[in-house]
Amino acid sequence: MTAPVETLAADIRPQDIDAVFFDFDGVIVESNEVKVEAFRRMYEPYGAGVVEQVVAEHLRHEGVSRVVKLRRFHSEFLGIELDDDGLAELAQAYSEMVEDVVVGCDGVPGAVEALEAWAGHCPLYVVSGTPQEELRRIAERRGLSGYFRTVYGSPRVKTDIVGTELAEIGVSPGRALFVGDSTTDFDCAQAVGTHFLGRVPRWRESPFPSGTAVFEDMWPLARAGG
Repeated sequence: MTAPVETLAADIRPQDIDAVFFDFDGVIVESNEVKVEAFRRMYEPYGAGVVEQVVAEHLRHEGVSRVVKLRRFHSEFLGIELDDDGLAELAQAYSEMVEDVVVGCDGVPGAVEALEAWAGHCPLYVVSGTPQEELRRIAERRGLSGYFRTVYGSPRVKTDIVGTELAEIGVSPGRALFVGDSTTDFDCAQAVGTHFLGRVPRWRESPFPSGTAVFEDMWPLARAGG
């Protein structure tokens, strides 16, 4: 059984954490369904069966770059090997579907308050599978950029980003926290050695191993930050 939500305020203390890494979609903003809908629309011309496969795989590998997914989905489900130009065109079409919608969608409850609370204690970062320049535009347009030392996105992978950043700022992984909502985030925290908190909204089954500390929204983390 996963850890009770309300234990987080007692278990995660600012004096024990020197850096916090946040995923973006589903952790800072309620944008996961936006990304699912974009994949649905993109693959609808190929039939309901393909759409079902694409959505299932997208959800199974949330946090992975859309470029990686598009190339793989076309290859495995359509038998189409995309060249670089074709892949870039599809990725651009996807970006045009989602960017303005993500800018305008709801924030995760308590997210801004958590950022405000923790920004006074230690450096904060975004580490996401969204293309970096797009992600930085979204953060800026939502008025969130000022909370973060840096906003990181693809094509770099999360383990590389987190490991490199910790080494550069001289923080031990054991004094860092990763806040994410996907197994990609959990695997990154495990590989690098940081603490991990999983965001699992009430309507979703937890994808994390039994015993992983999870919360439904960001309010417990905001309270933990004082």
